[in-house]
Amino acid sequence: MKLNCYVFAKYGQKGGKVQMNKEKVFTQEELDELGTTTLDLIERAIDAGDYKKAKELSKRMYKEFMMQHDFYRDWAAALFSFIGKRDGDEALHEALEECILGAGYKELLESEKKKSVRQRVENVASMLRGHGFPTGIREDKEKFVFKQTPCGSGGRLILEGRYGPPRNFLKVKEPQAMTYGRKDFPVYCCHGQLLASIPLSWGKAPWFLEIPSAKLGEEPCELWLYKDPEGIPPEAYEKGGIKKGCMPKKSC
Repeated sequence: MKLNCYVFAKYGQKGGKVQMNKEKVFTQEELDELGTTTLDLIERAIDAGDYKKAKELSKRMYKEFMMQHDFYRDWAAALFSFIGKRDGDEALHEALEECILGAGYKELLESEKKKSVRQRVENVASMLRGHGFPTGIREDKEKFVFKQTPCGSGGRLILEGRYGPPRNFLKVKEPQAMTYGRKDFPVYCCHGQLLASIPLSWGKAPWFLEIPSAKLGEEPCELWLYKDPEGIPPEAYEKGGIKKGCMPKKSC
């Protein structure tokens, strides 16, 4: 005899007889609190002077955020792995470009171009904070260098063993532009080179360059933001995986 799924969802079963669970698991007040954003709960705790609770809720909010962050990070890596394994490197490259453009990258670059150096640095720092780990930032005459330890996205995928069993995310076998000319390159990290090369194909300077570490995962990569994007030297482009001679206002 087939039982309706709704019955199983709403009732318990004991001794072969379906019985209604008459006892409530939560009070309505508890359910209301579960449905309230952690930010609102933190603000309520601060307003009430309960700083201990506010601190506990802040840590809870960080855990909630990182759970979502890592879920979507793994989702992206799994999707790119599927595309690369099934359809090959060219399709993977196209998919990565489509994702970057679909996320509004061109509009973002146009917006950043109008901002001061200080605002551009603050925006990159904000972006990196979104990965949930501390970032070292230093300034020299030409640029700002950002280094997150550990890398909150691609680096942690490597450290957490996601490219081995059971996940087996793709490592792109053949050296090419999106792998910075390296072999067996982690698929998630392929987007870094494209963030620079895509604007160059429009004849525009990139927002920043990502410089991959010699030992991905073990050592953090660097992000270089130049004070004058039009003045990025050729050697910096080469470190960022851009082919020799590829500069703003030239096709790449």
